[in-house]
Amino acid sequence: MPYTYKYPRPAVTADCVVITLEEIPRVLLIQRGNDPFKGQWAFPGGFMNMDETAEQCAIRELKEETGLNVSLLKQIGAYSGVERDPRGRTVTVAYLALAEKPFPVKGNDDAAKAEWFALNALPPLAFDHADILRDAMLLFRALRKKEQESL
Repeated sequence: MPYTYKYPRPAVTADCVVITLEEIPRVLLIQRGNDPFKGQWAFPGGFMNMDETAEQCAIRELKEETGLNVSLLKQIGAYSGVERDPRGRTVTVAYLALAEKPFPVKGNDDAAKAEWFALNALPPLAFDHADILRDAMLLFRALRKKEQESL
């Protein structure tokens, strides 16, 4: 008989924050097609499959929901607020991807829409994605500063 764990376990998701390297950077958001937060804007992401890493999940979900392919991701952090997802106990691992410009995207899978938004003109974000964006911006600025110092 396989070992079973007697304690409840949280679900794991991965989210992908894609920011452009333009003078006024843009971020890629999806409009949620399903509850919870149906119609609200969020980062592309979703539940991790049993046969993939969190990074693989983020890449897969980004492609499924927007059609955008990325290969290089930088981990922003893990978000484990007890009330972050009304469906149940869910921990997400968020990743940052950089794009030279806003590539064409289209809402697919459970995303009603996919659009690029200027960072200074964002709609309200679902879940705890405003917290994730705050941390993504810290990482984004650090990466940009490091890049400029190496020139």
